[in-house]
Amino acid sequence: MNIDKRLITNSDTGNLLKELAQSIQECERFYFSVAFINFSGLQLLLDPIKQAGKKGIKGKIITSTYLNFTDTKSLEKINTFENIDLKVFVTDEREIGFHTKSYIFEYENFYKVIIGSSNITQSALKSNVEWNVEIISKHEDQFIKQVLKEYESLWEQSTVADQDFLTRYEELLQSMENIITSKRQFVAEKGSYIIPNNMQRRAIENLDRLRGFGESKALVIAATGTGKTYMSAFDVKNVKPKRLLFLVHREEILRKAKDTYESLLPNEKITFGLMTGNRKDTDANYLFATIQTMSNSYLAFDPTTFDYIIYDEAHHATSPSYQKVMEYFQPTFTLGMTATPERADNHNVFDLFDNNVALEVRLHEALEEELVIPFHYFGVTDIEGVDLSDVDIDDITEVTKRLKVNERVDFIIENMEFYGHDTEKRKCIGFCVSREHAAYMAEEYNNRGYESVALDGTDSIIKRDSYIKRLEDESDPLSVIFTVDIFNEGVDIPSINTVLMLRPTNSPIVFIQQLGRGLRKHPMKSFLTVLDFIGNHSKTFLIALALNGNRYYDKESIKVAISTGFANIPGNTHIQLDEISQERILAQIDQENFNSMKYLKEEYFEFKKLNSGRAPLYLMDYLKYDGAPDPVKFIDKAKTYLGFVAKVEKDDQLKVLLYDEKFEGVLKELSSMLPLKRIYEFVILRYLLTHKSISLSQAKQEILKEIEFVDDDSVLHAFQCLNQDFYDSVQLKNKLKLCSHEDGVLTKTDDFLQVITQNDQMQKFIEDIIHYGIFRYRKEFKNKYYGVPSFKLYEQYQMIDAALLSNLRKIHTSFRGQGLLANENEYFLFVDLHKEEDIKESINYNDMFLDQKFFQWETPNNTKQSSDRGKNIIFNQDRGINLHLFVRKYKQIETGKTEPFIYIGKGNTVDYKGEQPIQVKIELENEVPARLYTEFTEKV
Repeated sequence: MNIDKRLITNSDTGNLLKELAQSIQECERFYFSVAFINFSGLQLLLDPIKQAGKKGIKGKIITSTYLNFTDTKSLEKINTFENIDLKVFVTDEREIGFHTKSYIFEYENFYKVIIGSSNITQSALKSNVEWNVEIISKHEDQFIKQVLKEYESLWEQSTVADQDFLTRYEELLQSMENIITSKRQFVAEKGSYIIPNNMQRRAIENLDRLRGFGESKALVIAATGTGKTYMSAFDVKNVKPKRLLFLVHREEILRKAKDTYESLLPNEKITFGLMTGNRKDTDANYLFATIQTMSNSYLAFDPTTFDYIIYDEAHHATSPSYQKVMEYFQPTFTLGMTATPERADNHNVFDLFDNNVALEVRLHEALEEELVIPFHYFGVTDIEGVDLSDVDIDDITEVTKRLKVNERVDFIIENMEFYGHDTEKRKCIGFCVSREHAAYMAEEYNNRGYESVALDGTDSIIKRDSYIKRLEDESDPLSVIFTVDIFNEGVDIPSINTVLMLRPTNSPIVFIQQLGRGLRKHPMKSFLTVLDFIGNHSKTFLIALALNGNRYYDKESIKVAISTGFANIPGNTHIQLDEISQERILAQIDQENFNSMKYLKEEYFEFKKLNSGRAPLYLMDYLKYDGAPDPVKFIDKAKTYLGFVAKVEKDDQLKVLLYDEKFEGVLKELSSMLPLKRIYEFVILRYLLTHKSISLSQAKQEILKEIEFVDDDSVLHAFQCLNQDFYDSVQLKNKLKLCSHEDGVLTKTDDFLQVITQNDQMQKFIEDIIHYGIFRYRKEFKNKYYGVPSFKLYEQYQMIDAALLSNLRKIHTSFRGQGLLANENEYFLFVDLHKEEDIKESINYNDMFLDQKFFQWETPNNTKQSSDRGKNIIFNQDRGINLHLFVRKYKQIETGKTEPFIYIGKGNTVDYKGEQPIQVKIELENEVPARLYTEFTEKV
């Protein structure tokens, strides 16, 4: 008979975990034999095993003591399932290894056998390079009989994992751990073994580049736990300053930073010292000081004492104590480091570092780069007794009242015990809705035997630090701290292994902050367990926005993410929403219009609350937080951001400011360019804020501060664009002119000069737009040169962007048509996969992905094979024609918003047929990533 076979690998399209989870719940019986099981992998299979038990599906599992890699916690957990029989193949009693990795599923008429390289660990199931072959065959097949016979033989040779066995095995593991720990410490002491990770290398390269252009300040923005201190030490090792000052606001951080530098620079003949309330090592080459001490002692130093000064937690640098120190010292280079570049008291931390951001790494990039540990998120539908459907979730008193239910506490504990946690001791933070809620949870947990405390903003720093130390202490019984907001950010508890989300999510920002508390790497943990108790309130869908992590989102992309289990999340991170939560979130997404004024106002006011209740008047405010709204959506609604704020805030002062036609004209002209797809124009305008004019050579030099290369023709094209050479008659009539171009020199107009000099507030708002445009471009495009035309793979573009980015020297608004536009040898193919009439059902089947490598496209209806254009498309390679493909799923998903296209890259015609239109088969130069391919082709 024929045997069905296929290869299972871990990729964007699927992984072994997905196959096992589905098969466990669909088979009649299952039989596993794996060398290793650890809890990081087992936790991901707990729900499928539980569901199998409810259906009466039974299983047998064999694992081994080989290399002592299987942990006792996993064995104990498996033993709690009545539908599972567990045995262990003991290898220390015999001179053989145990390497089996086989998963056998029995069905009514056939067996499915998966044999390959994967054990039950999070990496093996999700991210490692693994090959597993799935074989499906009838019961009577000889291969199946042989597999079952071998399995039964192993089962007979293995030992029942009873309590006596588990006790003896745990004692063995403990003795082994003591040896491993001492080896780990020995290796950690060797500074020469430490090398920079990708994030640190990128930061150092960018810092070098900035210094090469004469810049003396820079800022690094990176999520907590991503290694900013090591990055700064690597840069210091590279620069070799004679005297260094490292400033922090907490003494505990100071000592850790000094230890890091000493470990990385062990043989550099450098002296390291502390400057605190108790120590004054002022003669040390590299001095580590608290800001409190230095702000009282800085006059004892010469202003030029230090070559290099580092401000850790740089968002504090806007405070008066920091400002005194910053203004006094005159180092050769100043570096700021922060996880949250928040604005304080209307001071902008970016300005303090000359708006030079050497690097920005937020949560999802940190996960991708493995700078933080993965998290296992379980979205659990809250108990029926908690009804939030008719309450405003900002009504803290009422929400608190409804959450204070004993039955809910039992439900939370039941799930906490079921999913477990990494490492031996539970170290948990529970995020609550109010002080009263936190106190209630701590009391109820204590009543049930879980030692817990409540902390909030009214508690002293000493009390907080005391509880944190207790939580981190392996021998202390304290296992849970319930809190309100104070641990959202800026608190470092590396060993946290569990986060409980016990409050309704009403902000993606807060959600990400709370999630981030447990993601710092720690030698004793390999993942973070996150339990989110999802109620029936009206904003449940915000969880999906926070988890999805994409800068761009629409209904379709979120729904695809949910239906694919957030397959776009990198590495070993696992996101699992139970069925009820999924349905609830999908229903809310269908009902919501992300482009409506109602939704945008809610998003704005939620962000305002996080901005200390102050109206966020500057676009740069939105760069403070991971998960912040996209302010360009607000601009699209009102032509300018200030216009949107004036409207929703009913702010008469702003309205008066906007009555100035020239000021509003400058705002509209700059705002219309956002988000930037080319940085040149804004870099030139940034220079013109403080200079009357700029030459082509000066402009090129300024642009090279931001990107690795720029061609002369593109600089000239930017001058011509700023001169409005390619505007149509309507644009020329309605748009204020900022610059004039003559003989290779660009000069700011009198109107532009007048606006930025007549009023300080106006100038700040204009600077804000320019800085925001540049920062956002850096974040999205990095410092790479993309050539001409300047397209980045898988970035979003509108049709008119192709005119700008291909240096078209015709009126840009004329660059639109029926799916095919051309600028000399550059052909741009713009494709809608679904017809406009009915986005739910109708698909234009003639334009479609054939697979990740090939695309089928039909030319405009009037194109003949014999025409010049037809030949250029059919024989594009021979005729030197570049075919650029841009694709979108739908032209419009929500009322009032035209969807952008995604740039898929260049392709070449390999086959064609038909006439008027010609149907061509295009081979793409770049295989479409599985995540994007799924989003284009998945039906939800």
